[in-house]
Amino acid sequence: MFKTTLSLLIFLMFCHISFAQNPDGYTQDISGSDLKIDMMSIPGGVFQMGSSSKDVNAKDDESPSHEVEITSFWMSKYEITWDLFYLYLNREIDNVGSISEEAEVSVDIDAISGATIPYVDMSMGMGTGSGLPIVNVTRLAASKFCEWLSAKTGHFYRLPTEAEWEYACRAGTNSAYSFGASNEKLDDHAWYQSNSGGSYHKVGQKEPNAWGLYDMHGNVAELVLDGYQEEAYKKFKKKKVDDPIIFPEDEYPTVVRGGSWIDEPNALRSAFRLASTDQWKRRDPQFPKSKWWHTDAPHVGFRIVRVKEVPDTKDYEKFWGPKEIE
Repeated sequence: MFKTTLSLLIFLMFCHISFAQNPDGYTQDISGSDLKIDMMSIPGGVFQMGSSSKDVNAKDDESPSHEVEITSFWMSKYEITWDLFYLYLNREIDNVGSISEEAEVSVDIDAISGATIPYVDMSMGMGTGSGLPIVNVTRLAASKFCEWLSAKTGHFYRLPTEAEWEYACRAGTNSAYSFGASNEKLDDHAWYQSNSGGSYHKVGQKEPNAWGLYDMHGNVAELVLDGYQEEAYKKFKKKKVDDPIIFPEDEYPTVVRGGSWIDEPNALRSAFRLASTDQWKRRDPQFPKSKWWHTDAPHVGFRIVRVKEVPDTKDYEKFWGPKEIE
């Protein structure tokens, strides 16, 4: 009896310790580098996606507001930075270290397409120093970074869906911004047209939302997985949708969220949707134009998520793009 009780107590203690390690998230190490990625735990739940018809600032593509259920996931605390992206770009640490025994995926890192190294300053003079957000990357480049990170860590990383992004941005609120209906406190939470000084800034300098995410409003706008459809929400008008995603059929347009350092307050609302465009490669002199870099999107970057239910291997390309890049 004593042995049974003791064994039970040890088991319960172990369970408690395992759960208590960091219930709010974790820090992702990257073998071969001192850089880390802080991942915040986003609880699952139901929310109203889009804007109410009563919102005078709402755009047509934000309505109708509809009920969406989101499964819990992790999201990067900050936007992905230049120094993190350079780890993928330079590919110097690909085979340094080993995969965790808790790996969920096994990906051949040598088979992952590498982005071309640009010969001009893609930051447009704003800097690529530590803590500054990556910009001017295409959705493909952002997705391949996620594939590379997945291969390095054994965890499945990808861009957030549009619904996941808005849910995380709102952080339990239903107001225009995560901090309220008015933009009066926007300076406390975001870099945007009026206070940015014409440049992006180091991540994490403003106040986070209630779920500990920084720069969801402003600094740089953020690429997501979904293809852009102006009337997408009309499909969901009368029913609750679970973890929706609209995979893009073409390179453009896709959805971009959050607003940026060049935008007015209205574009920083939680529900605001921006469509990417091939005009973001307007000044690219190459033919064909780069699949990896924009020349005219110094306001667009990305952040990443990790999901708890890993998709089937046959579906990886839906999230990371094709294996072979022409």
